Amino acid sequence: MKFFIDTANLKDIQEAVELGVLDGVTTNPSLMAKEGIGGHDNVMAHYKRICELVDGDVSAEVIGTTFDEIVREGEALAELHPNIVVKVPMIRDGIKAIKHFSENGIKTNCTLIFSAGQALLAAKAGATYVSPFVGRLDDIGHDGLQLIEQIVNIFGNYGYPTQVLAASLRHVPHLIQCAEIGADVVTCPLNVITGLLSHPLTDKGLATFLADHKRVNA
Repeated sequence: MKFFIDTANLKDIQEAVELGVLDGVTTNPSLMAKEGIGGHDNVMAHYKRICELVDGDVSAEVIGTTFDEIVREGEALAELHPNIVVKVPMIRDGIKAIKHFSENGIKTNCTLIFSAGQALLAAKAGATYVSPFVGRLDDIGHDGLQLIEQIVNIFGNYGYPTQVLAASLRHVPHLIQCAEIGADVVTCPLNVITGLLSHPLTDKGLATFLADHKRVNA
């Protein structure tokens, strides 16, 4: 399973890279705004900086909603760096654009997936990734993990190469359950990835080892 970090913060990305387990990055306009990145040229330059840090796919989201806008923005993003994956919203013209991109060798990530039917359409159009939002479904009383399982099963039934990228993960149990279900990729904040490091018995055991070593080597 691939680990992507969901952020536009260069410090967090660098920390994840140094941990040695990072496979890619996902971003969106909200994450860019959180970092105070505004203006077309600044956004494009920031994507290039992210690509220089990460040896893997970097999802860069279009903001257009018509076919022509999505294609124009997506082609410009794809030209920035070979690692760029064009992130396209799950809308009618988004599906048309994904088909266009797939026929022209441009990788895509269909975002804002909230149903198995939406994921199926994106896979049929040739999306490289689909991004079902686990946490946002949980927020409205639906089972986000069940959706991941549905999509994994459907893609497996028909051999779709589209990868299931579980997004909107809020905590470590989300990540572990996605791994159990068989998601190809998870994307989450840095604290969820580093949360995998922690267990109270590990801390207790290490403290004991160090205390015993100090006692006999004093």
